Amino acid sequence: MTATIHQLGARPEPSLDPMIRLVAADLNQVNAVILERMQSEVALIPELAGHLIAGGGKRMRPMLTLASSRLLDYQGTRQFKLAAAVEFIHTATLLHDDVVDGSGLRRGKRTANIIWGNPASVLVGDFLFSRSFELMVEDGSLKVLKILSHASNIIAEGEVNQLSAQRQVETGEDRYLDIISAKTAALFAAACKVSAVVAERDEETEWALESYGRNLGVAFQLVDDAIDYAETSETMGKDQGDDFRDGKVTLPVILAYARGSEADRAFWRAAMSGERQSDEDLAHARRLLTSTEALHDTIERARHYGQKAIDALGPFPASRAKAAMVEAVEFAVARAY
Repeated sequence: MTATIHQLGARPEPSLDPMIRLVAADLNQVNAVILERMQSEVALIPELAGHLIAGGGKRMRPMLTLASSRLLDYQGTRQFKLAAAVEFIHTATLLHDDVVDGSGLRRGKRTANIIWGNPASVLVGDFLFSRSFELMVEDGSLKVLKILSHASNIIAEGEVNQLSAQRQVETGEDRYLDIISAKTAALFAAACKVSAVVAERDEETEWALESYGRNLGVAFQLVDDAIDYAETSETMGKDQGDDFRDGKVTLPVILAYARGSEADRAFWRAAMSGERQSDEDLAHARRLLTSTEALHDTIERARHYGQKAIDALGPFPASRAKAAMVEAVEFAVARAY
């Protein structure tokens, strides 16, 4: 393998389209597995699961499994079930997250917990988790099972860590990065790493793909944190300012609080405790995030992690798959602009 260097932002208007085109045929195979495995004699299960799975998401995580397989020129079919397992894990966490957060909108549609209630959402999330483990077991590799089951455990720990940090405006940047590394980046990393296992590549290749996915996941979440304060619900797929109103102490808030005056800090303490949640309060929060450069620096940190993701692909030779994976990183960061 020969090293190649790519600089983040080298191309204008990056897009996910190259990755979508790269894996389109493979994704049809994954979707067939998803459709088959979300069926149940209990009618509510496919009805509720289908509401979210068919809700307009880009299938980013399973696409990473498929693209990584293409990067390694893997010619088998194991990646299809594993990509479906990755999507089931992700969907289950979304169902649980919406219950915990009390969310009402996702990707422009009412959330499952609003339509069917919290108990049904939690239980169908559990069903999808169990389906994902069935798919892992069917693959037959203990190493794959270890990677994906460990990721599921790390995600759960990250969610609990985030819950305990909710409304705690003194949360430090390091702890917050630990949270998003667990709740978001762990599944990105596992989704990529399993492809190296099924392709029977060495540990160096496994860790290169794991590093790509992990750093992409952190960058992806940091951009989400920033655009929650800067974009509309049509762009975000959720209500504008959800993080603010839910008291989620994300990196922009952490930076603004650390850099603000005592009056600014008093505002953030009140806002994160749920006392300042009006549209005017949200507008004031945006002004503070701008004046302290908290939004700017959050995006710069996302660019840093994005560049680390791209650097992780350096040892791989140039290919259509590599170009698509590089552009996926650029797209993830460019969503902030």
